[in-house]
Amino acid sequence: MTTFRYRAKMVLGTFFMKTKIFHQALPTNDLIIRFALKEDLRRRYARNKKLRIIEELGVQHGTARIDIAVVNGTMHGYEIKSDQDTLKRLPEQMDIFNSVFDKMTLIVGKNHLYEAINMVPDWWGVVIAKVNKSGSVVFRRIRRTEINKNQNSVSVAKLLWREEALRILEEKGEAKGFYSKPRNLIYEKLAIVLDQKTLGDKVREAIFVREDWRPDAPLVLNGG
Repeated sequence: MTTFRYRAKMVLGTFFMKTKIFHQALPTNDLIIRFALKEDLRRRYARNKKLRIIEELGVQHGTARIDIAVVNGTMHGYEIKSDQDTLKRLPEQMDIFNSVFDKMTLIVGKNHLYEAINMVPDWWGVVIAKVNKSGSVVFRRIRRTEINKNQNSVSVAKLLWREEALRILEEKGEAKGFYSKPRNLIYEKLAIVLDQKTLGDKVREAIFVREDWRPDAPLVLNGG
């Protein structure tokens, strides 16, 4: 098991609030976990040549939203279930996330650990989040993340905008007759034309080159 910690400083309006004001006995919430997780991810992936960290990324045209997605050489989803959340929606979310992401990690408050770890697939990583005596948000890895071997190519293709999907079909000489088709047929065609690895590469590259898309998710080039 691996333990790593981050003392978050959050800007709330004009006020700065350090997580050390939270007593160890208080339950975690989405806000403090999310802030600390984003900072930890930025630090952890600081040497990646190309990176995008995206909050609330819509999956399957908004059917579900992953709390944080890390896009680099893979698509890694991070779903947060703090002590103040419930696990009611998790089964439905799992089915959707399983069809799209290369990797998944569940960040969970201590109150949900034992129930959640028995709900998610074995390839999902599991990390417990706590607030320690000094006010730091501490993440402790309970289970490592493995590669998802059961992605659905059509679901992955749905991460693309219609114009992006058509552009890829054009590159392959397969766009004829699809310009006026419903977008779902375009995604189904992509899933036939491209193998899963190539499709994943195309989707990530499309996300990388999007401009003026998500001000909260800038493209990071670390010497690349």
